[in-house]
Amino acid sequence: MAQQIDFVYDFCSPNAYLAYKALPALAKKHGAYVHYVPALLATIFKVTNNQSPFQAFSENRQKTAYLTHDLHRFARARKVSFHMSPHFPVDTKFAMRGAVFASGKPWEAKYIDAIFDAIWVHGQKVDDLSVLSEILRENDLPVRKMREAMTNVDIKQQLKDQTKAAVKKGVFGVPTMFVQNEMFFGKNSLGNLNLELKRLA
Repeated sequence: MAQQIDFVYDFCSPNAYLAYKALPALAKKHGAYVHYVPALLATIFKVTNNQSPFQAFSENRQKTAYLTHDLHRFARARKVSFHMSPHFPVDTKFAMRGAVFASGKPWEAKYIDAIFDAIWVHGQKVDDLSVLSEILRENDLPVRKMREAMTNVDIKQQLKDQTKAAVKKGVFGVPTMFVQNEMFFGKNSLGNLNLELKRLA
């Protein structure tokens, strides 16, 4: 039976972007598949009393310089286009509501690709609904339906519920991946994820 990898993500995280780009090849290698789980990182941080490493170490120039270097090194090693967003930290609430609406639809991966690339390749400001609409149009995604979903109270609540469920499962940041009940946090845990999938094969 093919293993399911649950990928808990928020578009606002550069580490989630890089893990997202690396994960499909890893899943394919083991005959596994990826199930995408949108969750709001800001809420996760608040509930778990956590914060982003860039915020936590904002007064440590050596540490923040290393964190930035590590992002670019990871991207270079995997030939992934990556640029730090000029709008970092990024407000992704509308884009994440769109991700909830896209879940399970044939174009889900196309939507996730488009938003991640808009932020971490093209530096677009995705908290602006007009910018989001243009991104959707350029990628042949359903603009009207997506725009409605991004301001829909039920979708907003669903995203809150998914975020609470992720925290209950042990999530304290993104990217977080699960294989069965085993949790892997951060892009640098992909090596251990690879070993776990190999063990389960």
